[in-house]
Amino acid sequence: MKTFDELFAELTTKVAAGDTKSGTVSAISQGVHTVGKKVVEEAAEAWMAAEHEDKERAAEEISQLIYWTQALMIASDVSLDDVYRKL
Repeated sequence: MKTFDELFAELTTKVAAGDTKSGTVSAISQGVHTVGKKVVEEAAEAWMAAEHEDKERAAEEISQLIYWTQALMIASDVSLDDVYRKL
C-alpha cells in the first residue's frame, strides 16, 4: 500500500530513470495526448465499475485512474504542490 505522494515520487523516479521497459514511461514520452487518452479510458472504467460492479472492482479502477492522472501530471509538468494549491 502506498500514499498518493509516494506513488507520485515512484512515478517521477521511474520517468527520470527512463526505464525503456515501462509502459508508463513510454506513454509519458509520447506526450499529454497519449496519457490523456489513457486517463479518459480509466475514468470511464472507474465510473462503470462504481455503477455496475462491487466495491473491490471500483477501488481497482479508481486506483488506475489515480495512477494515470499522476502520469498526466508528470507529462504536463504539474507538481503535487501545483495541484494541492487548487484543492
